[in-house]
Amino acid sequence: MNASQTSMLGETVRPSLRSAVVGLPGYVPGRRAQGADVAALASNENHHEPLPSVAAAVAEAAGRMNRYPDMGAVELRERIAAQLSVTAEEVAVGPGSVGVLQQIITGLCDAGDEVVFAWRSFEAYPILVELAGAVPVRVPLDAEEGHDLDSMAAAVTERTRVVLLCTPNNPTGVPIAHERIEAFLRGLRRDVLVVIDEAYVEYAEDGSGPDSLALYREFPNVCVLRTFSKAYGLAGLRVGYAVASPDIAEGLRRTAIPFGVTALAQQAAIASLDAEAGMRERSAGVKRERGRLQEALRALGWTVPESQGNFVWLRTGDELRTSLLEAFEAAGVMVRGYAGDGVRITVADSASTDRVIRVLNGITPPRH
Repeated sequence: MNASQTSMLGETVRPSLRSAVVGLPGYVPGRRAQGADVAALASNENHHEPLPSVAAAVAEAAGRMNRYPDMGAVELRERIAAQLSVTAEEVAVGPGSVGVLQQIITGLCDAGDEVVFAWRSFEAYPILVELAGAVPVRVPLDAEEGHDLDSMAAAVTERTRVVLLCTPNNPTGVPIAHERIEAFLRGLRRDVLVVIDEAYVEYAEDGSGPDSLALYREFPNVCVLRTFSKAYGLAGLRVGYAVASPDIAEGLRRTAIPFGVTALAQQAAIASLDAEAGMRERSAGVKRERGRLQEALRALGWTVPESQGNFVWLRTGDELRTSLLEAFEAAGVMVRGYAGDGVRITVADSASTDRVIRVLNGITPPRH
């Protein structure tokens, strides 16, 4: 060992992680189901098997997996653009909407820049921000479990580069009304990018949230973020997209990992757009179960926000949260707990809804 391999104290010198990475909280995914009789309601996955036409497209594309995918995802971008009445130059794709979000933060934020978002919201937000060396600015939700846009506006400083608006919000399910976002945008600096994260928009009732594309057309600093993971059922293939001004979208494509969206994922997404009617029919079933579950839980005394996602939210303290998780575990139902905040339950089929109701029927809800 030479002198360059030892420190002055004689200790071995080794590579070390960045301090931002050492202190980074790990993303906590929903637990995987173990056993055929387990209801997997922790990850907001689509409980339906893939649509037959989508599965066929993936099987056909698998025969060419020895070739690199189209790095520019041109055909997919053109199909998304046609569906949304934008141009392909305004569309960027990535490995899930979270992958595109990482491209957004990487493309816009230098070290020390700030990203403002509601909390609690999507678990990956602070992780991606800190990984980029930027500063996460968490703004507490309002009393109705939704975004407090006045407080978010007040949290914007000269260092703010991005604002994230999750609608419907994950994990609470509460959407943001169109007129509220419009007023927020009118009072915001035009050099701040506002990302409207709509991972669950296909589960929302018409008019419950914003017309995000209309806002995008009016405000050049709006970016719309969506995914094929949820309602389209492509969680295992990882493909999402953003609609943004051509210069921003081009920057997102530049910051993307080369070939990050596989050929199978691209073809599955295109086939999913062709199978829109099937997706809508399945989503309608989830909406019906969501309404039935919310009505039943309120009848049992639980306070449940009016969710527009494929999940419902129960605000609890840690003691009750622990009891809930234990009760669900004993009943073979997997749900997602958030320390200090509550429990999120994915909506699936009617049998799963019945199991959730049976568990909560035996637990006294908190007093508010």
